[in-house]
Amino acid sequence: MLEYGGIIGLLVLIADIWAIVNIMGSGASTGSKVLWTVLVVVLPVLGLIIWFFAGPRGGRATA
Repeated sequence: MLEYGGIIGLLVLIADIWAIVNIMGSGASTGSKVLWTVLVVVLPVLGLIIWFFAGPRGGRATA
């Protein structure tokens, strides 16, 4: 069972890094980006779930 803990931890780390990259690339304000990043870093699993459902969307300029 111990081996699975490491794999799950690695998957959570990868998902958190992906979320932080998407947060930084969003069109949200700087303050909003900082708050979302802090939430994801402090609460890795719960923050990721909250960000997935309520975080800043897209926002990349397509003009």
